[in-house]
Amino acid sequence: MTESSSISRVLRHPAASAESLESIALILGAAFFAVGWAVSLVVFWGRDLPIAGPGSLGEYVGIGGAVTALIAFVLGRVLIARHRHPAVVHDASSGLDAPGARLHWFDVAALAIAHAVIALLGWIGVADVLEQSFVGAVVFPLAGAILAGVAFALTAYVTFLSSVHLTPMLLSLVLAVFLVVGAFAAMLSASDPQWWKENLSALGMSDEASALAFNITLIVAGALVTIIARYATASLPTTTREELRGRAVLRVGLVLIGIFLACVGIFPVDEFFLVHNTVATGMAVIFAAIVVGLRWLVPAMPRVFILLGYAYVGVIVLLGVFFAIGYYNLTAVELVAGVLIFSWIIVFLRNTGTMRPAATSVPASPEAGMRTGPDAAASDPVTVSS
Repeated sequence: MTESSSISRVLRHPAASAESLESIALILGAAFFAVGWAVSLVVFWGRDLPIAGPGSLGEYVGIGGAVTALIAFVLGRVLIARHRHPAVVHDASSGLDAPGARLHWFDVAALAIAHAVIALLGWIGVADVLEQSFVGAVVFPLAGAILAGVAFALTAYVTFLSSVHLTPMLLSLVLAVFLVVGAFAAMLSASDPQWWKENLSALGMSDEASALAFNITLIVAGALVTIIARYATASLPTTTREELRGRAVLRVGLVLIGIFLACVGIFPVDEFFLVHNTVATGMAVIFAAIVVGLRWLVPAMPRVFILLGYAYVGVIVLLGVFFAIGYYNLTAVELVAGVLIFSWIIVFLRNTGTMRPAATSVPASPEAGMRTGPDAAASDPVTVSS
């Protein structure tokens, strides 16, 4: 009786505490296991399944996992929006409550797609590895249905918790994983094994699935960068007008990087040569301008991080020189520069997450400000956050 009442209480107040959110994630995972197992058993019945490849268990789990991730992520955001309890505001989504940094529906859509793509490519990658480990093996219908149900349950559980505990640092982690799996999927599925001799944008030039994967990865990653830009700058101290202006300029610069990144995927180089190269170059120029001007835009930024940015820009310039003299090809320059830029954004997010607006001390009242003598030492000033 106690257990049933506890479960019913969790269902009535799903976001009342961190424990209730964990319970809801387990319940959701169990539901996806039951539904996934039943549907998979019907789909698989009467045939043995290869582990990977067309019509395989891996392909089925990848597609089903992507759908599961989409549903679980949206359910998590809807639950937090409608049933968020004050006791879990800090624990569940503390980093997403900063003023001026609210998630919009298109932000949720981009994050849901990112989780879905990670699930899709992740499960297909696992199946490919298992295929190499169990050469010639097949999966029977009952075992395949159980494995699919477990995969869907795990995907729902992890994605739901990612959704309800979303923080700026988790956003950066999602961006990093999404970029890695998307880029490798495009590289591994490219029909031309010599694509790297041209440039990185060659992955998005054909009409094949690899080009679609590459371009969608850039578009969604650009949307994620714009989300991160808002949250990365929301916690910056703005005690003066200059700091407020610097934060606004920094936010606009980071958002432009995200927009330009998305445009690289929207405008393939073979169809929109001028636009593609303009936005790609503009992204690097804006990054360099942000790094150089960061010490004036955000005076409170740690000097070590500012020096790290200078080193990153120096390496990118050196890569450009190597490309100009023919030592590196363009693909190598683009890959290394991309890794540096996005790692800088992630570390920047980490540094801004530790920064808080400065506190100033003011007297509690005019009388307190005029008080002298022994009583003055006993009266504490009131601390307010700017």
